[in-house]
Amino acid sequence: MGVNSVLIDSLPNIGGQCAELYPDKPLYDMPGILVCTGQELVDQLYLQIKPFNPTVELGEEVTMVEKNEEGYKITTSGDSCFVTKTIFIAGGVGSFQPKKMALENIEQFEDNWLHYKIRDKDNFLGQKLVIFGGGDTALDWAIDFVTSKDFQDSGGTVTLVHRSATFRGAQHSIDKMKELEASHQLNLIEFGTLKSFDSNQDSLNSIVISTPDKEINIDADQLLVFFGLSAKLGPIANWGLEITKKSINVNPENCQTNQEGIFAIGDIAKYPGKKKLILSGCHEAAMAAFAAKAIIEPGKKVHVQYSTTSTKLQERLGVLKKSV
Repeated sequence: MGVNSVLIDSLPNIGGQCAELYPDKPLYDMPGILVCTGQELVDQLYLQIKPFNPTVELGEEVTMVEKNEEGYKITTSGDSCFVTKTIFIAGGVGSFQPKKMALENIEQFEDNWLHYKIRDKDNFLGQKLVIFGGGDTALDWAIDFVTSKDFQDSGGTVTLVHRSATFRGAQHSIDKMKELEASHQLNLIEFGTLKSFDSNQDSLNSIVISTPDKEINIDADQLLVFFGLSAKLGPIANWGLEITKKSINVNPENCQTNQEGIFAIGDIAKYPGKKKLILSGCHEAAMAAFAAKAIIEPGKKVHVQYSTTSTKLQERLGVLKKSV
């Protein structure tokens, strides 16, 4: 479309939910791709947009959006300023923060032997893992590690600790977990909470799990905590947008909000019949892009370009040499 863009993300890496919540988990519902991980999808999407040379600002949060004669002035937490006619909000369900382990002095060991997400499961080969949680993420990772041949061959072990006997995950995952416990491939502790830990700065030695009946000492190398995430809209809530239950109401025709020139796409967008799928977000982005182009260049017809036939688009993608 010949429009310059700036991508701003409060996270230090590109990828949003795909990279933060399930970077190593398989996705099976992307058209034309039988299977890929969340991180692989992010990597491929980024490669696809690189020929268009977007400006990328990472580790910064948009703190203020002000209406002006040119459109909007955007200010970030890093004191960067941008003037634009259109804004796309693709904030998922807000800024994700993991629910932390509530134990005194344990926070200093985050990303050492205390983890709230997994970026590379190979880092845990041969380790004695204790996974805390009773939802899909805790169950999925417990099953993934226990059934992984590489993890089995490395001599790693998994203990799953949940504060109750009622699990919140998919039933097939609960059934699989129980099956692994029955075959002694997985150690399960119900009604358990972390009472204390023994460690030095570099490594964890053991932990004590408290249950209603007793205290259990466990040798452990790594703690993986999946208590869920809390999402906050942050400054978005102060931009004069129509918000319903942490979602932004949009026109389903073009994903424009109640503020002209501001669009919301992906999980944060709300309209009748909305489906929170990655595929839906891609469609919403395309519809919003055409509407934004009309605002940026009013009165000018917006043509649809097909990558199979548009020489201009193929030149920008680098698959066709520019004509002399």
